[in-house]
Amino acid sequence: MRIGVAGGGAFGTALGVALAMDGNDITLWARDAAAVDDITRTRTNPKLPGVTLPPNMDFVADAAALFTCDIILLAIPAQTLRAFLEQHAGRLTGKYLVACCKGIDLTRMTGPASTINALAPDATAAVLTGPSFAADIARGLPTALTLACSDDEIGAILQTALSTTALRLYRSTDTVGAELGGALKNVMAIASGVTIGAGLGDSARAALITRGFPEMQRLAAELGAVPETLSGLSGFGDLVLTCTSDQSRNYRYGLALGQGRNFDSGTTVEGAATARAVRQLAVDLDIDLPICTVVADLIEGKTDVAAALNALLSRPLKEE
Repeated sequence: MRIGVAGGGAFGTALGVALAMDGNDITLWARDAAAVDDITRTRTNPKLPGVTLPPNMDFVADAAALFTCDIILLAIPAQTLRAFLEQHAGRLTGKYLVACCKGIDLTRMTGPASTINALAPDATAAVLTGPSFAADIARGLPTALTLACSDDEIGAILQTALSTTALRLYRSTDTVGAELGGALKNVMAIASGVTIGAGLGDSARAALITRGFPEMQRLAAELGAVPETLSGLSGFGDLVLTCTSDQSRNYRYGLALGQGRNFDSGTTVEGAATARAVRQLAVDLDIDLPICTVVADLIEGKTDVAAALNALLSRPLKEE
């Protein structure tokens, strides 16, 4: 089956590189025609420096070429996924759509798989998520991810098609848990960055990660996920990676917040939008999500680091 990638960012390109190096023919679509021309000419993507793109990767600005593929990896930001699906729903019938973005749609309050099911019901939705950085994948470093599809037979087909020598996929049928793990860990990564940026230390970060994990599980269970899913690669594994590495955009964004610095506005930070969505879900569902709520307030300037820290440390003492 021919594999397509929607999105010319670092992660989509890296997945395309890994799959192409394993012998697959890849079609990668990006909406910027000038950027596509440059990538085709130089065989490099400035968003993935130091990587030479394989000859069996085609780069196109015309989405029609993308829709000739059987499997389409949706490596576009979570907040633009809905618009993409609405625009192209008629050409997605029968396709395997694998969401590679991590976030919650602020309009629908749903994760990527749920958004696909609602807007492209004649396609099959799946989620590819877990602890991974684009640079590692593109360099062929060992990476393990979760491939979640509610139809396990189709999940097995996708698992085989998308696994490579270095890219190992573990299968799940819990798409809700997988997509929420990938979305919520970004919020915790921002909080971790704030903790280090404000000079609170590694011990405080460890405590935050530890208390943030059950917060993730609490919301996931409320939304119909299997709580144990969050203990796997798509939850705990991704949480550890993004809360402890400077390669994480969400962590770097939090670091800048904690240090009182501006952050590059051209860099996609999915956790910022997710934090706002989760704060609203906490109100709507009447559940306690203190870290996510504080992060959303910090991002919007409704509180500062000192006040946010005081709000968390002044919570009632209780059993673990």
